[in-house]
Amino acid sequence: MSMVPRLLHRRLQSIVLAFTALFLGAILIMYPEQAFLSSLRGLRIWWEVVFPALLPFFIVAEVMMSFGVVHFIGILLEPFMRPVFRVPGVGAFVMVVGLISGNPMGAKLTARLREQKLISRAEGERLVSFTSTTGPLFIFGAVGVGFFESTSVGLVLALAHYGSSILVGLLMRFHESQAPPTPTQKEKSEFLIVRALKEMHRARVKDGRPLGQLLGESVTSAVQTLLLIGGFIMMFSVLVYLMNHIGLLHFISDAVAHLFTWLQLPYQLSVPFLAGVFEITIGSQMVSESPSHIPLVYQLVIVSLFFGWNGLSIQAQIASILSRTDIRYLPYFFARILHGLLAGIITLLIWDPLKPYLSRLPHDLPTFANPSIYQLWGFEEILQSFTIICLIFWIGFLLRNTRKRFIR
Repeated sequence: MSMVPRLLHRRLQSIVLAFTALFLGAILIMYPEQAFLSSLRGLRIWWEVVFPALLPFFIVAEVMMSFGVVHFIGILLEPFMRPVFRVPGVGAFVMVVGLISGNPMGAKLTARLREQKLISRAEGERLVSFTSTTGPLFIFGAVGVGFFESTSVGLVLALAHYGSSILVGLLMRFHESQAPPTPTQKEKSEFLIVRALKEMHRARVKDGRPLGQLLGESVTSAVQTLLLIGGFIMMFSVLVYLMNHIGLLHFISDAVAHLFTWLQLPYQLSVPFLAGVFEITIGSQMVSESPSHIPLVYQLVIVSLFFGWNGLSIQAQIASILSRTDIRYLPYFFARILHGLLAGIITLLIWDPLKPYLSRLPHDLPTFANPSIYQLWGFEEILQSFTIICLIFWIGFLLRNTRKRFIR
């Protein structure tokens, strides 16, 4: 008897998916000009923001993993990451890079660690749940300054987003609590830093790829992933704008407006909310353009919810990346709901205590993107010296390898 309902469910699923694809195709044929313009908007976002922002991180992260830097960090931070988040120490590398570069870097690195068998499936599901965060460049630059014209807004959004991300990591540590953890190497006779250096050397020797091959494959992998991301951004940009153009978003927004009224939120935010469910950039822009009588705190609550939810566009990107491994999408999906709700609640809670201090902040508050903060702390000179040392090292390394091959 159980086979009959299952068969009916699969047939119904096939019919729904087929008619959905047919509906989307019909809309594209009926409104080709709007589809072209919305696709161009998505392409512009990808080419001007996403591609230049993520390409260096993708390449450098791949190189660092091949050189054993991830293994080095994993040994050092093992005593912290396992008790707190129940993931190996290599998860700290994913967490830091994910916080700096944003989506979908956390999922990309998590899948890479799973392919190298440095984490188990359950640990990968825990790790991707709290490392899939929105980057500070997008929060402060695009949304804070670009949409709301205030770095103070970016500060509130960042505190709520990253604070709720840590809470999600603490809660997801109970996911698959019976699953055995990845075994750790116990060498108590050596110092932690010595074990970390040895593990980094082993990982580099095990990889064994020449520098030229490593750089070429890193660039190829990064560009392929970014092309996938660009396709999703353009597709969801077309989907959101066409749904708004034909009035489908306004039709669904009536039900959402009743829910917002019950939650004592402005009903005018229902349409931007639906847009942000699909794509956070479009939704955040629409929220910032909402009527001026809507309190700013309610706008920030909705935008924080977008950041935690990630939008179906980013979720589709991450689902595609995770599909190459055995890491399941469903735990990540529930973590997105939890992250969005926690971020919205935290925004609402911290707004009143922070509001008096935010009003005193200058509009041109130095952020990570402002060079003046690096000059203030002397980072510019340190960075220049470090760059020169690295260049000398790489030139010597290349000359050494070239000399060996010439002698052979």
